[in-house]
Amino acid sequence: MSEKENINTENKTKPFRKKKRKIWLYNKWIVTNIPFYLFATMLIILYIANGHYADKMIREINSTAKNLKEKEYEFKTIKRDVIFRSKESELAKAVAPLGLKELLIPPVRLTDSIKMNEKDK
Repeated sequence: MSEKENINTENKTKPFRKKKRKIWLYNKWIVTNIPFYLFATMLIILYIANGHYADKMIREINSTAKNLKEKEYEFKTIKRDVIFRSKESELAKAVAPLGLKELLIPPVRLTDSIKMNEKDK
């Protein structure tokens, strides 16, 4: 009796396990919701990709802002140098080696004598 009972109990448990696996694998509810799982997976992938894209854009914006500040400082420095060099005293120092000197008397205006006579009439 004990051998037969053991065999019977073993046979009863094995088919029950197989049925349980088949029920879980071929459950109609899971199969009908596969499109939803695919849709949810697609949304998750898009969400992650969007996060990476946003991080990349933020890094790019920060680097562009940094470059813009550097260019702005460079512009201000060059502008200051140009204004300093365009002063009359600095120009006189720059052209002195060329033999050019600053005028001490005002320039003379040349006029046409014929035109002057016509104006007087």
